[in-house]
Amino acid sequence: MLEMTFKRVAKISLLFSLMLIAGTAFSQIQQEKPPAVFDVCSTCHSLNADDNGTGPTLHKLMGRKSGSVEGFRYSGPLKRSQLIWDQNSLYEFLTNPQGKIPGNRMPYSGLSDEKELKVLMEFLSQATQ
Repeated sequence: MLEMTFKRVAKISLLFSLMLIAGTAFSQIQQEKPPAVFDVCSTCHSLNADDNGTGPTLHKLMGRKSGSVEGFRYSGPLKRSQLIWDQNSLYEFLTNPQGKIPGNRMPYSGLSDEKELKVLMEFLSQATQ
């Protein structure tokens, strides 16, 4: 009886260990290295929750209302814009921040390289869920 219990505990431990290893591997796959074009963004923005820098965190950006990250001091124009960040609004903002929201404080003139913009948009869509 004791031997049967030991075997059962060993099987459960092995199964748990395999699940933990698989979960860690999956997590590492999901945490893909940001593309080089994101380097400019990461100077001011983090992908981590509650990690505001010079710019607000980008954690859970997609679907979020502009100017709504708790604890970050936004410009009036950005708060009043009432934008919801999605593929279209983010694309327009990243290509011309001042054109999309005149008077915002983001010191970035925009990204004009379509290939880099596509890479950045794809990364942000995945990483900021």
